[in-house]
Amino acid sequence: MTLALYGHPFSSYTQKALIALYENDTAFHFRSLEDKQAEAEWAALWPIKRFPLLLDDDRRVMEASVIVEYLDLHHPGRTALVPRDAQAAVDVRFMDRFFDNYVMTPMQKIVFDRLRAEEDRDSFGVADARRSLDTAYGWLNEKMEGREWAAGEDFSLADCAAAPALFYADWTHPIDDALVNAKAYRQRLLARPSFARAVDEARPYRAYFPLGAPDRD
Repeated sequence: MTLALYGHPFSSYTQKALIALYENDTAFHFRSLEDKQAEAEWAALWPIKRFPLLLDDDRRVMEASVIVEYLDLHHPGRTALVPRDAQAAVDVRFMDRFFDNYVMTPMQKIVFDRLRAEEDRDSFGVADARRSLDTAYGWLNEKMEGREWAAGEDFSLADCAAAPALFYADWTHPIDDALVNAKAYRQRLLARPSFARAVDEARPYRAYFPLGAPDRD
């Protein structure tokens, strides 16, 4: 059985899947979309052209959250990324959606706006996205009081989502220093070996970040 992951090392959602693979030392081939052949294969496999995409022999698995759940089900390892307890799994999935919808989405709105021609930029939308991030940061700061990981004591799918979301969001719209729980959680994520590896592998591509990658992390 051969696993292949199609994506880009600098992509937040690719990193979300990579963290799951690295957490459990799962053997796989990384098909970086920097490579034209890999890009052509990916486009043929998934005409919607969104990454990451996991190929497990002839089975195609799309969407980062689904990929992490698929790996947990079919290629389990020492770290169970989705709890077997049903209610605990619901809590993990909620936090996963929180980071994707309320951190990643407004962050991407700000980043994508910068990629537009100046005359096409949406200052109102960007201001709204920044307010959304401030609200999300504040909520997360309260949620992380007394917690090590997003859904409690154990590293999970929720943390796979949180790591790249908070990493790039703090570059885009910094977390206020007063939000000590949120900032400390981001630092714990950066120290996690699975995410630290993903961050290091993406370093050569920091020039791609349109807002300018800060000289930190």
